[in-house]
Amino acid sequence: MTPKLAKLEALIGHRFADGNLLERALTHRSWAYENLPGESEEAVRDAQNESMEFVGDSVLGLIIAERLFQINPKSTEGDLTLMKHHLVSTTTLARIAENLSLGDYVRVGRGEEKTGGRKKQALLANTLEAVIAAVFLDGGYSAARVFLGRIFADEIRSATPKNSLDYKTMLQEMLQAEKMTAPAYNVVKTDGPPHDRTFLVEAVWETGKARGTGTSIKAAEMMAAEMALNMLGPQKETKTKRVGKN
Repeated sequence: MTPKLAKLEALIGHRFADGNLLERALTHRSWAYENLPGESEEAVRDAQNESMEFVGDSVLGLIIAERLFQINPKSTEGDLTLMKHHLVSTTTLARIAENLSLGDYVRVGRGEEKTGGRKKQALLANTLEAVIAAVFLDGGYSAARVFLGRIFADEIRSATPKNSLDYKTMLQEMLQAEKMTAPAYNVVKTDGPPHDRTFLVEAVWETGKARGTGTSIKAAEMMAAEMALNMLGPQKETKTKRVGKN
């Protein structure tokens, strides 16, 4: 293991028996395609971290659910779901990845480097999921549990159903799941005197738009995102039913 990866290993708090797992977890597909010319598609795929993200996502979900249940034994399923969704969201994962400085260690291609890939929330979140998978595959469930318990300690401690209602993140992730870009938020109108203003904000995405109001721009954006989710929910259900009939 290189000195640089050894430093990250110390930050993670897990000594890897197989350092290749950590190296792969830190390898973005852009790097693999640029640096492995002539290799088979399978070899390139095996050198990058996308399939590890899948494993890490599953391990993360289980451990977070277990921890939330342990410290909130009287909470309803709905409240636990809200808190879990907040904790495993792209925003939270990216923030934790930044705390670990994962952006300094991930291997990205030249194009991704030029567009600021190391600081992109989605890339950071995905890399953290891959690192979680690396710890799990190398040390098992117990090692992953210790690792996540440490890096998520503050987030879990402060999680409540009320502060977990992040409609903007929920909307962004729903659109990403449908292969659409993140929504844009535009202030359409401002009413009232400076000390008592009301903002009208419009959330715009590829297939629609929704509006929300609030006494701050952030509150108006959150309402617009909630309205968008209400609009998209029935559309998604209809799409699912159509697919099921085919």
